[in-house]
Amino acid sequence: MGRKVDTDELIDAQGVADLLGLAQRNTVSLYQRRYPNMPRPVVDLGHGRCKMWIRSEIRAWMTER
Repeated sequence: MGRKVDTDELIDAQGVADLLGLAQRNTVSLYQRRYPNMPRPVVDLGHGRCKMWIRSEIRAWMTER
């Protein structure tokens, strides 16, 4: 069984970019490569498809770095 997630906490790449103060959502994938400790998407439907992160995990990561 997979991980249980509060759907109200899910954000897409644009939401992550907004939280991080990035101009474009495409920069999120660059951050994923640059920062190996950055939270990974909890939903990843494959290349070019929807990816979703947990807002509180991104916020916690921002606080740590």
